[in-house]
Amino acid sequence: MNKLITLLLKGLVAVLPISLTVYLIYWLLATGEKIAKPVITWILPDALYFPGFGLLATLGALILIGFLVNLYGIRYLVKLSQNIFERIPLVKSIYGAFKDMMTVFNLSEKKEMKSVVSLEWNGAQVIGFITGEKTGERLFGDQNLVGVYVPLSYQIGGITLYISRDRLTELEIGVEEAMRLALTAGIQSSKETPNT
Repeated sequence: MNKLITLLLKGLVAVLPISLTVYLIYWLLATGEKIAKPVITWILPDALYFPGFGLLATLGALILIGFLVNLYGIRYLVKLSQNIFERIPLVKSIYGAFKDMMTVFNLSEKKEMKSVVSLEWNGAQVIGFITGEKTGERLFGDQNLVGVYVPLSYQIGGITLYISRDRLTELEIGVEEAMRLALTAGIQSSKETPNT
């Protein structure tokens, strides 16, 4: 009986990550299609619509928005709308959480967020990401404190510490790999484990 349970768990470990990934991608695509279809059929005749057109239109719209955000006038309107969202009591919490989450996923694109560091915490080494050099200077002046984001394992969340730069050790590891290590509590597949 124990052997059957072991085989079942091995099968689950093999199938579950692939299944959940495929399902999540399918769900995102299907949801995008469902949202875009009414808009497209409202603008264009039904005869021109085909499955997948909504997804293509959504991708095209996002690329267009990405292009428009670079224009000065549009950038000003985006900044204005951000300021409005950040002043409404309940909305600012929700908007701030989404904005911060997108910043975390965009870590590797920002130059000031590229450093992966370790810091000592109660005798243990913790992985963190330098995210607030300029904020540290602005808040704490000449104390040479930098903001370090420490993600918590298996949750979207973490803490930001302002800590002296000389207490940090820069790690020779990419941001994506470090984030994966931190978020999965250091569990790696055998393919990712470094050779010794």
